[in-house]
Amino acid sequence: MFVRKVSMRLKSEAASEFIRKMENEIIPLLRKQQGFLDEMTLLAQSGKEVYAYSFWESSTDAENYDKKEFAQVTGMLSGVTEGAVRVHTYMVANSTFHKMASAVAS
Repeated sequence: MFVRKVSMRLKSEAASEFIRKMENEIIPLLRKQQGFLDEMTLLAQSGKEVYAYSFWESSTDAENYDKKEFAQVTGMLSGVTEGAVRVHTYMVANSTFHKMASAVAS
């Protein structure tokens, strides 16, 4: 499994709009991508910092998304973000994420 971590800063009072865009525009787009597994977005209590983690079956799938769709996603978010969007990539060494998902579903 492969992970892309995208970090960004939000404009003042943009947290609600950011969440709406993620739920209604970006996550549906991600679900259409080959190899996409899951998305987890963390929003700081201040409402200014965001860390979005997307999980992919392989590094090739994540790279294809980066080359083909990521510019569209950053464009969708341009009205709510400020400064540079930073991307880091990781290989998953281990995870207990499935246990958390099961607990939430119960």
